Amino acid sequence: MAPPCWDTSKGALDAVAHSAALIDKACLIHQTQQVEIERLMAQPSDILAQIDAEEIKLVDLRMTDLLGRLRHVTLEASGVDREILEHGILIDGSALPGWRDITMADLLLEPDLETCFADPFAAQPTLTLTCNSSEPATGFSYERDPRSIATRAESYLQAKGVAETLLIGVEVHFYLFDDVRVEIGPTKVASIVSAHEHHVEGGETFRSGNPGHRPPNRAAYMIQSPADHFADIRSEMTTILRHLGFERLRHEHGLGPNQGRITFSPAPLTESADRLQTLKYAVQQVAASYGKSATFMPKPLVNQRGNSLRIHMSLKSGDTFHFAGNGYADLSPTCTSFIAGIITHAKALNALTNPTTNSYRRLMAGQDEPVVLSYGAHNRSAAIRIPYAAHPRHKRIETRFPDAAANPYLAYTALLMAGLDGVARKLDPGDAMDRNLYDIMPEDIADLPNCARNLEEALAALEKDNDFLLEGDVMTPDMIESYIGLRREELARLATMPHPLEFEMYYSG
Repeated sequence: MAPPCWDTSKGALDAVAHSAALIDKACLIHQTQQVEIERLMAQPSDILAQIDAEEIKLVDLRMTDLLGRLRHVTLEASGVDREILEHGILIDGSALPGWRDITMADLLLEPDLETCFADPFAAQPTLTLTCNSSEPATGFSYERDPRSIATRAESYLQAKGVAETLLIGVEVHFYLFDDVRVEIGPTKVASIVSAHEHHVEGGETFRSGNPGHRPPNRAAYMIQSPADHFADIRSEMTTILRHLGFERLRHEHGLGPNQGRITFSPAPLTESADRLQTLKYAVQQVAASYGKSATFMPKPLVNQRGNSLRIHMSLKSGDTFHFAGNGYADLSPTCTSFIAGIITHAKALNALTNPTTNSYRRLMAGQDEPVVLSYGAHNRSAAIRIPYAAHPRHKRIETRFPDAAANPYLAYTALLMAGLDGVARKLDPGDAMDRNLYDIMPEDIADLPNCARNLEEALAALEKDNDFLLEGDVMTPDMIESYIGLRREELARLATMPHPLEFEMYYSG
């Protein structure tokens, strides 16, 4: 296994030794724990027996907040009993941004036993369970809990009779940096990122020497080592993910320097969102074990490609794949109407699929990103691409404008609800666009339907266009209002902070 890039210090070598141990630990989990858990975990008694047999010390209960951040509470395994596994524990919902008022703070955190896995990164033997939140008095799912929203969306899909399952596969991008320093204060606003693979560090001095191998600027996709400095790190990420139950994993260098991409096999909506949260956790933990820092921030580097979240979707019932047909690109009417629903509601969707101010540093005309609301067969410049499919079971659509900062439970749900609205109303997406949309001049793009230009525009669109999300009580006005409020707080904070670029432009004026 290769050491961290160019660094042969004792600390770096210790990181490699620790990192290698992670794979051994993941393999051991797969051989002795995970197989048994997967077979038996639906019953509390089986998990309790597993805790005892494998000498598990801790049980970690995890959930996702409105903004998409993982939260957790850890229990001593000796105190975990059937009641906790069946009914959950009380938490303070008022301590989470955008959740409960302090006068009614109690919420139940209920573990989903189907999500149990052993954490290969924990120092103590630890089982992890993903949780939903519910009302303590009634047991009803909490309306602002993202995972509960996703499960309601799946129930709504089945109730509508359009399909049994929405399958979602993803391609997620991330950056690996060697050093990240951020200072925010009344007299200092600065961020300094060290990216050894970036060509701007070609003249830097490193302790083990600067090898000079770097990917070409803006042409780093699938570059081979030694220009790809992080192939072994990504391989370790996918190895650990495989032992956590992921399938059909693939990794490669991204288009930007220091950028990676990982894909995994499709799964039903909620399960796919669970997996993406686990992937983010694993990527960041493996990176840290090498002394690196991983980020899914949409646009961490200027003039480099952003971190996208490409979402592949297909509707399925038994052996029937509802997106396959005889129309354009072998699509069915259901599929074209589904596409039309996404395009119709795209700006409202942006508030959930591109949820940060930084998202719109990426989603700009002229950045070779899919901002024009169109669809096309094999066309990677379109907002919605129809990938080549040799068999009806592979027929799917790829939504390309979301980014990796999105809360997957909310983003997936919103895309499903928009698509179902298109199917219900038999919407028409118009003609496909088979030309290179990146070649269109920015002034001409303004005349075409586009994604939101900034977060404020996306939030305003969501305020006006959210009825499709309220169908079947999948989302509620209260949840949407709370979410918009949280994002507007971010806008307000950014608006009050002088930007370093303003000093360059205005300080001497």
